[in-house]
Amino acid sequence: MPRLIFFCGHAGTGKSTLARRALPLLRARSGESFCLLDKDTLYGDYSSAVMGVLTGDANDRDSPLYLQHLRGPEYGGLLKTARENLALGTSCIVVGPLSREVRAHQLADRGWLDVADEVRVHVVWVYLQEDEAHRRIAQRANPNDAWKLAHWDAYRTRLFMPEPATYPELMLYDNTRATEAAFQALLSALEG
Repeated sequence: MPRLIFFCGHAGTGKSTLARRALPLLRARSGESFCLLDKDTLYGDYSSAVMGVLTGDANDRDSPLYLQHLRGPEYGGLLKTARENLALGTSCIVVGPLSREVRAHQLADRGWLDVADEVRVHVVWVYLQEDEAHRRIAQRANPNDAWKLAHWDAYRTRLFMPEPATYPELMLYDNTRATEAAFQALLSALEG
């Protein structure tokens, strides 16, 4: 039974790092094949080329043009690639913010995901305290984050923290000062 594991959360929370740390351990413990599908790896260069042509800013990931016209196809392609791998029996770890989809409970909707009943789906919401997220975003110096840093007050209005009672399908992972015990507990939950 392949599994589909999402690592979601806002910019700078450590989704990619956490997924890359978890994948080899999950593979070793389960004996399953896994592939890592990180939105930035799959679509980063493509989106930069498109936005450079359309707006003159290859690093634009926050304008209405990007959010309305490019974001959806990126996530659509990400999920199609996951579905193809799952149909071949390969488990997938998908990394991306996916905040709209989390808010709408779409990642818990098998009909929306369009995955077989035997696919085990887990959704991890990775979060940080806001000041730590800001610090990490500034420290990593990714040009795609320039708008966020320059307009933090506007950007932060898009941030949300799912409440456990409202989002029972999520595994909430506080990456602010995550301990080894917290990481091991997450791995155990993902093995189920």
